[in-house]
Order: sequence, then structure tokens, then C-alpha cells
Amino acid sequence: MISTTALMSGKRPKVLAISSGGGHWIQLLRLRPAFEGCKVVYATVKDGYRVDVGEEADFRVIRNANRWSKTDLIRSALGIIALILSVRPDVVITTGAAPGYFAVRIGKLLGARVVWLDSVANAGELSMSGRKAGSFVDLWLTQWPHLARDKGPACHGSVL
Repeated sequence: MISTTALMSGKRPKVLAISSGGGHWIQLLRLRPAFEGCKVVYATVKDGYRVDVGEEADFRVIRNANRWSKTDLIRSALGIIALILSVRPDVVITTGAAPGYFAVRIGKLLGARVVWLDSVANAGELSMSGRKAGSFVDLWLTQWPHLARDKGPACHGSVL
């Protein structure tokens, strides 16, 4: 999943790990072992989550948004554009919600590989953001085997 160009050049791949708060953030943190050897920038919606990654980690706060507030969605998207332009990640990975959706869309446009891992909370059906993101991500995953489909998402287990 990490850029072969980055690996062959000896450069540590840069990963933007981004999500909204609560369970999305907790699940994203459980993926940290997969980021070993990478330069990781964590982004989420609450500054209080900084303690979860440690003071030495590159941690950014983004605006939270949901489909019920169009103004917040626009502000969130603009902030995420600025974040991605400043970070220039090789890979964007998210466990979801609106900020993650914007990040994978924008990251893909700017040449990053993008990964969507649908929240374990979406046991009955895929999230709306996940359904929208699935058609253009490089890797689309669900944590529920009964939600996996031939054309995505795939299920390779759960992070819980």
C-alpha cells in the first residue's frame, strides 16, 4: 500500500491518519502498528486526543462536521485541503466520518494512496461516507464479513 517509489528511495513514507472523534478515533489508533517505519501525521477533531499519540507525535486538529451543517462541512473541507497541502502525504488512511471522507477525496486528487476502513459501528450497513468513498479509494475495508462484496469493501478482520 505504501508507495514503492518512497520505499525504494529510502524515504520514510508519510501517512496522514485522520478521523472524526469517538469510536472512529479509537479504531484509527488501533492501526498504529501498521504505521511502523512511516512518518505519521495524526489528525482528528479534538485537541484533547493529543495525549493518545504522545506529545512527540505530529498531531493536528481539524474541524468536525456532519451532513446536518453545510457551513461546517465547507469549513472542514477547506481546513483539510490546507492540511493535505501542508503535509503532502504518500498515504491517507481513515476510519471515517465526514473529515475522513474529505481527506481521502482530496488526498487522492493530489496523488496519495487512500484507504477507507469503515467503522465497526456500522454493523448493519456501510456508512454513508464509506459508500461514497468506496468508488475511488485504493483500499476499501469493512470490519464485518457480511458487508464485504466482490467489488468492495473487503473484510480482513476487525481492529477491535
